[in-house]
Parts: sequence; structure tokens; C-alpha cells
Amino acid sequence: MVPMRFPEGVFEAWERIKGEVFHTPLTPSAKLSRSFGTEIRFKWENKQLSGSFKFRGALNKVRTLNCEERQNGVVSASTGNHGLAVTLACQLEDIPSLLIIPQTATADKLRRLEEAGAKVFRYDGSCDQAEIYGRKLASELGRVFISPYNDPEIIYGQGTIGWEILEDWPEVEDIFVPIGGGGLISGVAGLIKSLKPSCRVFGVEPENSAFMAASLKAGEIVRIKEQETLADAVAGGIEPDSITFDLCRQYVDDIIVVSEELIRRSMDLIFLEHNRMVEGAGALALAGLINRINEIKGHRVALIVSGGNVSPELFLHLGVKI
Repeated sequence: MVPMRFPEGVFEAWERIKGEVFHTPLTPSAKLSRSFGTEIRFKWENKQLSGSFKFRGALNKVRTLNCEERQNGVVSASTGNHGLAVTLACQLEDIPSLLIIPQTATADKLRRLEEAGAKVFRYDGSCDQAEIYGRKLASELGRVFISPYNDPEIIYGQGTIGWEILEDWPEVEDIFVPIGGGGLISGVAGLIKSLKPSCRVFGVEPENSAFMAASLKAGEIVRIKEQETLADAVAGGIEPDSITFDLCRQYVDDIIVVSEELIRRSMDLIFLEHNRMVEGAGALALAGLINRINEIKGHRVALIVSGGNVSPELFLHLGVKI
């Protein structure tokens, strides 16, 4: 297991990125709190500069590169949010970047990347296959590969969300976090458990792409049959030997797997109660809470809304009136 430094690594990341990264709001949800019998606050990472939490880790990573690495540039792989974050971070630091985009990336997310000025290469394969190809290409080009999750500096950057939650609400008892590759929850859980071990951290995955839940159950990183999910930002497998697997095993209290219908319902509830359109992955935390409502009644619960990069057309397709 790669040695990690919690909370020091997160604090160092915060010092690097605090000038550009927003300290996002952690706001009460009065009606949902009454409905579910618990005190709910949403952590609105959809209000982050790139539209998702990914900007934290990306900016922290590029600011750890040395002069030669900056000159050579970076390669990354992403279905959208991480790619957008890397593009913006590299633009801030004047670093060349190349994104490997799997064919499964939505047209809307590809459009956002192109509008942001990203240099994109479409790869005919899955998300995790694109990451493997990206690492190989980076090596051939003499560039640094920036993983969406499998990197200590990415993880420390995402962990600054946990620090903000504790700073704004030290009484928090449970935190629900979306999971894809595990970078977000590894950073948040590592920080939280180092400062407030009694606070529980739950990961939430879509049942159509629940790679981390299956891997933890098997005791090793495994492949499963994947299906299309509304939470496409967390879709895809975990690359072999990813450090996030051991970090989740060490710091995360449990992984909750939720249905597509519950994800859709949660997107609907967030829009109806807070007038905010969030992507499927951004609604996972609320879906996880609903799934475990009997277990957390009366608790103080923070829900991380990981991103809001979603098209109005999708909401119309889901039947939400906007």
C-alpha cells in the first residue's frame, strides 16, 4: 500500500489551491430534512470552478510538477469532469495537455471540453481502457500522466472537501460520497478519519457500475459486467493496483449500491427542492441516504453533490419540469 499522509497531505494541498478553488457552500435542506427525519446539508461541489470537485485534485497535481514536467506537458483520460478540470488547471499554469476520451463520453461533455480549449483524442474503448492507453501514451511522449483518481496528490486535493465540511460543521456525524475510481472518497475519508474518527463515511455507487463495491467484497480489484448509468461521471472500472482500493478498505465505513430509478428520483428531488440541476453522479449521495434512511434517522448528515455538468435535455428526458 502506498503510504499516505493524512491530514498533512490535505493541508498542503489546500495551501497550494486555496487561491483559485472555491470554498463551496454547505447549506441546510429544510424540507428534505423534515421529510427524512434527519438534519441534511448539501455540499455544493457543482458550484466549483469547473462545475465539479475534480478541479481541486487536478490543480493540486499540476502544481506539484517540476519545471521539466511542466515543459513536456501532461496526458490524462476522462469522460468529462476530470478532463475539464485538468484542462483548466493546465491553462492556469501554462502547461500543454492532451486528453484521451473514451467513445462513451456524452456529446454534451465533449462539447464542454472543446469549448474549454481541450486537445482531445477519442479512444475506442471503455473508461478504464482509455486510462491504460493514456499511461502508455504519456510514457512514449515523455509526459506525466494525470490519473482521475489513482494518485496521492489528486486524492489530497479532493480531501480538501472533507476539511471544509469539518470547518463549516464540526458536529457532522455522517458523510455520503459518490464513488467511481475512489479518489474523492479516499481523500475525504482519509481526512475525516484522521481528525474525527467517529464520523462515518459512506460511499455510494450506481448498481450498473458498482466496481468498488464488488472489489471490496471480493477482497481484490475485479471486473464486473457494466451497464449504462445516469451517473456516467463515475462509470468505469478501477485500474489494476489502484491505491484507492486499499484506502477505501481502510477508511470507508460502507459502500451503498443504488438503482437507476433512485438516482433519477434524487436528481428530481434536488431540482424540485433546491432548483439546481445536478448530474447523476451528483445525486448519488442523496440516493445513498434514501437507501439507508432507517440507519441515519436523527443524525447530522452531509451529502456531497459532486458535479452539475448536465444538459437541460437530460432533465426533460427524465420528466423533470424546468
